[in-house]
Amino acid sequence: MNQDYIIPDGWSIIEEGFDANRVKSSESIFSIGNGAMGQRANFEETYSGNTFQGSYIAGVYYPDKTRVGWWKNGYPEYFAKVLNAPNWIGIDIYIEGQLLDLNTCSQVVEFRRELHMKEGVYTRNFKAVMANSAEIEVKVTRFLSLEFDEVGAIKYEVTPLNSKREITFQPYLDSGITNEDSNWDDKFWNTTRIVSEGSQAFIESHTLKTNFSVCTFMHCHLDLNGVKLNNLPSATKEEQRVGHQYITQVEPGETLSLYKFGGYTVSRNHAEDDLMHAAKKVLAQVTELGFDALLEKQKKAWAEIWEMSDISIDGDVKAQQGIRFNIFQLNQTYLGKDSRLNIGPKGFTGEKYGGSTYWDTEAYCIPFYMATKDQKVARNLLKYRYNHLEKAIENAQKLGFTKGAALYPMVTMNGEECHNEWEITFEEIHRNGAIAFAIFNYCRFTGDYSYILEMGLEVLIGIARFWQQRANFSEQKNKYVILGVTGPNEYENNVNNNWYTNYLAKWCITYTIEQLQKVKEGFPEDYKRVIGKTEVTDTEVRQWGKVADQMYFPYAKEQGVFLQQDGFLDKELITVENLPKAQRPINQKWSWDRILRSPYIKQADVLQGFYFFEDHFSLEDLKNHFDFYEPFTVHESSLSPCVHSIQAAKLNQMEQAYTFYLRTSRLDLDDYNKEVEEGLHITSMAGTWMSIVEGFGGMRVVEDTLSFTPRIPLQWKGYSFKVNFRDQIVKVSVTAQKTLFLLTGKNAITIQVNGSPVQLRPNTAVEI
Repeated sequence: MNQDYIIPDGWSIIEEGFDANRVKSSESIFSIGNGAMGQRANFEETYSGNTFQGSYIAGVYYPDKTRVGWWKNGYPEYFAKVLNAPNWIGIDIYIEGQLLDLNTCSQVVEFRRELHMKEGVYTRNFKAVMANSAEIEVKVTRFLSLEFDEVGAIKYEVTPLNSKREITFQPYLDSGITNEDSNWDDKFWNTTRIVSEGSQAFIESHTLKTNFSVCTFMHCHLDLNGVKLNNLPSATKEEQRVGHQYITQVEPGETLSLYKFGGYTVSRNHAEDDLMHAAKKVLAQVTELGFDALLEKQKKAWAEIWEMSDISIDGDVKAQQGIRFNIFQLNQTYLGKDSRLNIGPKGFTGEKYGGSTYWDTEAYCIPFYMATKDQKVARNLLKYRYNHLEKAIENAQKLGFTKGAALYPMVTMNGEECHNEWEITFEEIHRNGAIAFAIFNYCRFTGDYSYILEMGLEVLIGIARFWQQRANFSEQKNKYVILGVTGPNEYENNVNNNWYTNYLAKWCITYTIEQLQKVKEGFPEDYKRVIGKTEVTDTEVRQWGKVADQMYFPYAKEQGVFLQQDGFLDKELITVENLPKAQRPINQKWSWDRILRSPYIKQADVLQGFYFFEDHFSLEDLKNHFDFYEPFTVHESSLSPCVHSIQAAKLNQMEQAYTFYLRTSRLDLDDYNKEVEEGLHITSMAGTWMSIVEGFGGMRVVEDTLSFTPRIPLQWKGYSFKVNFRDQIVKVSVTAQKTLFLLTGKNAITIQVNGSPVQLRPNTAVEI
């Protein structure tokens, strides 16, 4: 834990007291989004202190030219930047001509901000004494509409406290913004048109290179003590900015409120020449409703989300706050409406990493979306990968692979690889396996085999072809080996025979062969179509099988474990508990050379394989590998603690499971990795959900049905969650004494609990 200022609360994230040193961290933590756009919790008013301005539009990016020391054949030409979009939230505020700026106020008291997760609303309140002795009270309410996902709304209230004051509101739009993260300090946006019409203003701009066109818009009005003022503003235009000015005399104790509706219409969703018209149309809809009615719709929309996705914890408020924060941010980032979108590692909270899609989606996020939403949402995530299959084949071709072999990118916006570190771009090829596993996992959980028939089999064929070509036969070992890779443990680069990668390769090939046979026997027309399109031959498939059957796996007999890679035991095996705390995190304290020579594991690697393929190994196997590898794991990836929590729970090591759960659930709230100001760890948040549902709840799919092995940490009185299994909602409520199951659906189902069958009937609780 590196920070401890967030006040524990079951449904809210709360900060009290103004501290300039916390501003950037809070801008990340209090971020809001609606799946189509997002906004860091920047102040609406001017702030001259240290800040990270961030507004983001889903799917809009810039191909920032790759910056590397030595160019290597096959490098991607660009690193995709999640773009900081034109700023729509800005409001300059003057009190008697003095600019309101919390960094220059002589006093700021009763500062409080709150992220109301139950309702999807962010509020901020404070009292300030300004340099000109004006005393004011400010209340701000902001949200991004779920129903009208191109629109955000702000209510900004100012109350003079010590005398009558002239208050000037200057709401504005600004397209002259830059990215916090840029390789070459390129200009990303070009402003083409600025329009002011009465209470509304518009800026049209487009991204350079990618040519996304965006209309940023606003509509504003004032009220005094709840009574609407009809005064029209004066307008000012600059090269990249348009502002409106409202000047009002306000008595002490009276409240002047500015209502600002703003947001973006984008050429991804509208004709390029229709963006301003589309903006006016959506503004007409929300202004007719008004702020309060739009807010009520927001509350109802979030209530529907929470009805299915909430996890309730009794007796541990920090654990409760942590899981709801993670679920809230996941739903702010992706709602499954658009198969062109995906789940970026920072979501709408920052720019680090670039791109919108990593293997995190398939390995961590799909289970959450499968179980908490309609299965179409998870299917859209898989459709996203199918739509990028041709690009994946092109990516492989650039590296010398042939015959339709597909290498999915480590990082992408449009299917092209755009990660510019060689040890990732060329070598972290296990990402292919995560995609194949997600197809298997989706079919296993939903029972929807149509994805395989319509899309998935083609993806699997491309991946199998890649693995067969990537492996080579070792005469010395008399086995197929995979050389020069990076596993999930990125603190090891360019290693030979990473066990996780080799095991995934073998499994992917075997699973693809099984699906080819299944489709051939059961769906001959689909088989004929896919074979005709991919030109797969029996001879080719036999060669795949040969590679899978003779795959090499490094193993240490004395320790009884698979080795993370060849030579792992050659390292100086000093466990993490013997590593001085002053040297942590090692990625910020050590040279890269020292890290690579150490035994320290960034995140689950061999254990990631045991998580995916748990049913391939005995409980004793898991314990041996967990006890061997966990002591060397520094958990300096956000993706690591959740896997270890699930496995510790499986081994009934509940105190350890609980510790890992707290770390994953409060990773950002408590800033474990000292980097929260750069943005939140969105994709790993799904692992927090997995830690409870798959870890403590022990949920699995066994023999085509749900299975549970419920356990509970000593720190909790109880917990409950819901899962949507094949359109049947199962609620699970666990205490130390009993577990209750409640089915909502049309038909009775049989589940397994602690290995025994239990029949559930609709709307009838069953106690175990």
